[in-house]
Amino acid sequence: MIAWVRTWLFRVLFYGASVPIVLSAPVSARFGQRAMHVHAHVWIRVHRFLARWILGVRVRIEGTRPPGTYLFAVKHQAMFETLEMAELIDGPLIVMKRELIDMPFWGRTARAYGAIGVDRDASSRALRVMLKEAAVARAQNRSVLIFPEGTRVAVGDAPPLRSGFAGLYKALNMPVVPVALDSGHCMPRKGASRPGVITICFLDPIPPGLPREEIEARVHAAINVLEPAASALSESVIPAQAEISR
Repeated sequence: MIAWVRTWLFRVLFYGASVPIVLSAPVSARFGQRAMHVHAHVWIRVHRFLARWILGVRVRIEGTRPPGTYLFAVKHQAMFETLEMAELIDGPLIVMKRELIDMPFWGRTARAYGAIGVDRDASSRALRVMLKEAAVARAQNRSVLIFPEGTRVAVGDAPPLRSGFAGLYKALNMPVVPVALDSGHCMPRKGASRPGVITICFLDPIPPGLPREEIEARVHAAINVLEPAASALSESVIPAQAEISR
């Protein structure tokens, strides 16, 4: 019961605060991309503050985000990392579902920040559109954030990567930084949230130019090192240093 009270209080406060932030985003967008990033990060910090003090959720960072421009491939278990990773990576272009891009107000805000819409049907046309939009990353010298599984998954699930990831990897010709996390333990897709520590683990970069089968296998293994079935592997893959950052 306490967990559900906390969960609903968090939702009411977060979504209530989100309405004016999202509606006012077009004003910030008029002042350029940097102003839009500042605006978005205010929203991210509101989410982080409420998660910490209402839900009792903290974040532990393992490894170090390397300097430079990368394709970040992130495990996806909760909405939490959709916002948190945008700040940890410092304003990347974000690959997200086309349905979100098409939403009133929110879609305009996402595009102003730098979102790449992708259709779930994985058609050749959808892939071409995504790659065309991703070319902006090269022009702007920005990192790209993708959730290669395509949607949120439950703790313990490790579905194959969506086909669009390999196409994006090839087109961008960027090294990949896999990111493993376990947000689903505290903020599951279904059910009440609960207090705890979410681990976000930056793994070693993988160079560009690898064959599709190899890059998919390496990224799939890396982003799942915190899953129960991979616990033995994680000791040799995850960097030793760790810190409570939030």
